[in-house]
Amino acid sequence: MTTKEIMADLQAHGDVKIKNILLKHGVREPFFGVKIEHLKPIQKKIKKDYALANELYFTNNADAMYLAGLIADDEKMTRKDLQAWVKIALSNNISEYTVPWVTAGSKYGFELAMEWINAKEEHIAAAGWSTLSGLVAIKPDSELDIKMLKSLLDRVLKNIHTAGNRERSTMNGFIIAAGSYVKALTKDALSIAAKIGPVMVDKNGTACKVPNAIEYIKKMEDKQQIGNKKKMLKC
Repeated sequence: MTTKEIMADLQAHGDVKIKNILLKHGVREPFFGVKIEHLKPIQKKIKKDYALANELYFTNNADAMYLAGLIADDEKMTRKDLQAWVKIALSNNISEYTVPWVTAGSKYGFELAMEWINAKEEHIAAAGWSTLSGLVAIKPDSELDIKMLKSLLDRVLKNIHTAGNRERSTMNGFIIAAGSYVKALTKDALSIAAKIGPVMVDKNGTACKVPNAIEYIKKMEDKQQIGNKKKMLKC
């Protein structure tokens, strides 16, 4: 499939109701409002395509950008590619899911995540924290710098309540990921979450709630799933 063919297909499957829901969840125009379940068969057909993924991403259409992340060949993505992707990832689903998924699967995950969390642009900082969450979820503990991750938990404790809205949300997600996927960090994550207390995030009037880090991690403990890694991030 070509970019032109895919864009026509996406437009044909746009849904006004889905679009209105996504707008409330921080997805920005332009986009058609295509259900993810429609993107999956396209992903299955294409599998991985580095060039096509980049073409789709730079249409700036949020539906196409999400699909681009699903078909991206993460290992082929260059540092320059990823920097360009995060720069225009203004929709919440792209900055907090698509870009982090692809970055975590690339050769540059840790270095870019550490760079991005220091960015002044909130969407880039949020992408950095989400990338870190993805990395701890898929990387073996032997490949993780546990000392550095502990220092990042301390950083969250210090800064979360003064951080921007989306950065605050993704910092909370990082606490959950660290405590759930890395056994050596579970106690630290629970302690940090207790000290932080409730995390307030403006959900733009939607019914979505901010996950309670302690409750989430405790549920993982009860299910004896602490430390169980994800096979993949993309969904």
